[in-house]
Amino acid sequence: MNEGESQDTIATVEVYLVDLSQDKPYLGSLREGETVNESGYFVRLGNRTVYPRKNRSLVVKLTTDDGVIGWGETYGLVAPQATAAIISDLLTGFVIGRDPFEVEAVHDELYDLMRVRGYTGGFYLDALAAIDIALWDIAGKMAGVPVAELLGGFQRQQIPAYVSGLPEDTLSRRCELAKSWQDRGFHSLKFALPVADDGAVAEIKALRETLGDDARIAIDLHWSLTAPECLTLTEELAPFRPWFLEAPVATEEIESLQEVAQKSGERIAVGEEWRTAYDARLRIDRGACHIVQPEMGHTGITQFKRIAEYAHQHELEIIPHATIGSGIFLAASLQASAALKGVTSHEFQHSIFDPFRHFTSDVLKCELGKFDLPQSPGIGVEPSETMLESMTLIPS
Repeated sequence: MNEGESQDTIATVEVYLVDLSQDKPYLGSLREGETVNESGYFVRLGNRTVYPRKNRSLVVKLTTDDGVIGWGETYGLVAPQATAAIISDLLTGFVIGRDPFEVEAVHDELYDLMRVRGYTGGFYLDALAAIDIALWDIAGKMAGVPVAELLGGFQRQQIPAYVSGLPEDTLSRRCELAKSWQDRGFHSLKFALPVADDGAVAEIKALRETLGDDARIAIDLHWSLTAPECLTLTEELAPFRPWFLEAPVATEEIESLQEVAQKSGERIAVGEEWRTAYDARLRIDRGACHIVQPEMGHTGITQFKRIAEYAHQHELEIIPHATIGSGIFLAASLQASAALKGVTSHEFQHSIFDPFRHFTSDVLKCELGKFDLPQSPGIGVEPSETMLESMTLIPS
């Protein structure tokens, strides 16, 4: 960043757990054999991944000596106290007293702290992501401009959005839900294989018949297949023209991902679980994807920017991921997406966005198939009274 040194530095760091619980679990009702354990978790049998019965998120509040507040957010679905402890016990002591305009330097120093111990992902970098977003928010507020301006300026004022997930219990109702969004101006959507009860082929066939030839229909495979299984499936899916296939194989299986990307004939999208540009390079350099999906809740703004820039240099499309949150890292994701080249669309988690839009409704909108971007300084959103009431301070 080219801003001059500020006289204001970080004075306090607070961590909050935000209640985002809903009547229906994420992705829809529990399927046969899926049960909630005593700790409140259950496993989706379709992808063997753990989810909480009650959604939550982790929010960080940084305050400067002069009272400027920055908000950050990270992934808080699973073991949020682990991430909170990393922030409170370790990172806070290296953030207090720092100049918010040195955000990228702070990020890199915090990243380096734990490299020797192998913590190049997971909870540690989730914690760093929250701090990073909050620092960028403060820097934008102190400069009096949206974060997009700090990242080089707005490339676009609106970002096309795709509807993510069809959390209904039957295929016919999922098709009805998809059609209702199409009628509201959304012509791109994605369904999830773990809750496509009749299989991916039956799901996309029914959706294609419901939505017509012009709709873009993507499939999230949730890392659930082997390369041979995926290549067989893509042959069956081909007549229905998927928009893209997301996360086809286990994230560790880079050679399998490369095989699918190069042999399937379909556009392969990956990246929501990545934390850094190092993760991106391992896949991009092998030609193992066509679309990159950075997730702000895992990357923070600094690594989101670096991942997107590396993807654009390799002429890949960027379609950011949006996970479960209160809206803070969504706003940060949209700010970064507005400033970066190569971004063509952005995930719209409609089942989360509408119930938990914890800021003034006219600040951040997703209507008629696109996001309108907040223009106020920083990331552009502030917690509402409703959100503040749902936040619980985690003692340091």
